[in-house]
Amino acid sequence: MQEFIEMVVKQLVDKPDEVNVNAVEGEQQIIFELTVGDGDFGKVIGKRGRNISALRSLLFAINAKNGGKRARLDVIDKNEKRD
Repeated sequence: MQEFIEMVVKQLVDKPDEVNVNAVEGEQQIIFELTVGDGDFGKVIGKRGRNISALRSLLFAINAKNGGKRARLDVIDKNEKRD
């Protein structure tokens, strides 16, 4: 699943070498944490969130078909200010 997410996102961004997907597995769900290079965050989200919504829908459908744990995709903004 990580490879699928990575492959799709690399086609959307300007800096495909900086795309990274980490899977954090819990008891009942898997969280895929996606980080991208500077300036590519908006391209992954898309206009009105359409790109990320479509990617999440695919992730949910594939995971449901395989009967695995619940899957969630989080996009992490490296430039987000932290307190």
